[in-house]
Amino acid sequence: MDQIPSLDELLSKLQAIGGSDLHLKVGSPPAYRIDGVLHLAELEPLTAQHTSDLLDALLPEHLKEGSEDITDFDFAYGRSGLGRFRVNSYRQRGSVNIVVRAVAPSSQDFAALGLPEVVAKVCDEQDGLILVTGPTGSGKTTTVAAMVDYINSNRRANIITLEDPIEVLHKDKRSIVSQREVGVDTKSFAEGMRSILRQDPNVIYVGELRHPEALEAALVAAETGHLVISTMYTIDAVETIHRILDSFPPYQQRRVRQMLGTSLRGVISQRLIPKIEGQGRVPAVEIMLGTEGIRERLVDAEKLGELFEQIVEGGFYGMQTFDQAITARYDAGEVSFSDALMHVTSPRDFKIATGVMSSTGPGSPPSI
Repeated sequence: MDQIPSLDELLSKLQAIGGSDLHLKVGSPPAYRIDGVLHLAELEPLTAQHTSDLLDALLPEHLKEGSEDITDFDFAYGRSGLGRFRVNSYRQRGSVNIVVRAVAPSSQDFAALGLPEVVAKVCDEQDGLILVTGPTGSGKTTTVAAMVDYINSNRRANIITLEDPIEVLHKDKRSIVSQREVGVDTKSFAEGMRSILRQDPNVIYVGELRHPEALEAALVAAETGHLVISTMYTIDAVETIHRILDSFPPYQQRRVRQMLGTSLRGVISQRLIPKIEGQGRVPAVEIMLGTEGIRERLVDAEKLGELFEQIVEGGFYGMQTFDQAITARYDAGEVSFSDALMHVTSPRDFKIATGVMSSTGPGSPPSI
């Protein structure tokens, strides 16, 4: 096996092969995640000294002071000619392990990313709350970067972001963009949100809504004439609503439902599915929009259970469920039957919708 390459060589390889993540673990060779699958490089296993030296090369100066007492780091790393990366390091059995994620450039538009046209319409809203959700590695950062870039390119606005860390850098276009990093430019999301309304924003991007304080601040900002974009680690639109409500005590949930009914403009939930031919993955996107029917069910606790039905029947407005999105991908010959079946919520309904007993052609299911 070959010797361990330099940091620049490892990152160049990650970009060259179209990988999403680089894993650096003591006792194993460097590993690359490509289209969701982890591949070990044909290199020598990493030692504790290797990963320690690599972390030292990656770590920003402001984090190095007192770093001996810190076991986990989460930060952004940029290198001219290589791009930008999100880095997380952690200790495992006393040694340093590192995961480096490549961040896609912000210049990709919605069509290039395979996102529905309705995403642009949501971004044209002047105020309200837009949530982009999905598990780790589902493309949330790339989608939000494209949304911010779309607004930056099409509106004269003051866009302010709160991120931990800053992943995609945005240059001023028709808008001006100020990007604030938690831990560097502001102490916390809560503190940043408290001051952001005094900075004359039109559009606010909050890296993630984790805590009730940040959620409430985002809802208030959305209600008071600002367009707020954020992300959550939820699997679909309905779970997103329940996660928000469950973040508050019962006596506050009625008020939160009313705020959501007033301000929610859309929930965009994503999953990535392998392409049927060649490398890469395509997004399956569930869309819930703040239509009158959705608002009515958000405000009335007894009707919350009808949200999914509203999405199913909301195609006229641009809404769609994951199963509808995945079925469309399969019908277009973009994903295989087995991969589609693995990702749909209801395999039985998917088989019925695709006419499984008689399907033929690329990506068709096996004979039954």
